[in-house]
Amino acid sequence: MNLSFFDQFMSPHLLGIPLILISLLFPALLLPSPRNRWITNRISALQSWFIYTITKQLMTPLNKKGHKWALILSSLMIFLLSINLLGLLPYTFTPTTQLSMNLALAFPLWLATLLTGLRNQPSASLGHLLPEGTPTPLIPALIMIETTSLLIRPLALGVRLTANLTAGHLLIQLISTATAVLFSIMPAISILTACVLLLLTILEVAVAMIQAYVFVLLLSLYLQENI
Repeated sequence: MNLSFFDQFMSPHLLGIPLILISLLFPALLLPSPRNRWITNRISALQSWFIYTITKQLMTPLNKKGHKWALILSSLMIFLLSINLLGLLPYTFTPTTQLSMNLALAFPLWLATLLTGLRNQPSASLGHLLPEGTPTPLIPALIMIETTSLLIRPLALGVRLTANLTAGHLLIQLISTATAVLFSIMPAISILTACVLLLLTILEVAVAMIQAYVFVLLLSLYLQENI
């Protein structure tokens, strides 16, 4: 029984071909096809407003040099948000529960922000490793601590997203299994458990949206330190 709970996190295969690629490309099918006009209906207007709000929220703390990242960060936000929400549907697979995928997204973008800072302002970027006014005996220890905290940033990004989504999916499966088992034994308890399941599902929708936003927001903050 314990092993079956984790089967939902295994990447599905068909004829030896991993279907995770289809899962990653599926959110693109939900976007409207290009037309001659910018806005053709209310859904397009809502999508345009949503993208504008996300981009404005992410780009406000950054200067003009950081606005070059607007397309990358906004696209990443919509991509993660779509995958997280689609993964809450029954009989679906959530690619963002895979730590390897989240690290593959976090590490290159974090490295790009770091290299941007080292190229444009190397003194300021390296200055983050040693706070001003540090006593001389503490300098080697602080440099090691700050370097370690800098290097584990992509790992923290990937683990945070993976752990939150995995925990939510496991809780939903555990409570739904309990609801199905108790329905024939104790119907009243089963109804109460179903109400808890409904509230937990609403909470997981909020978590899926928040985690996608936090992932991109932290990347924008890392970028802000290096520009």
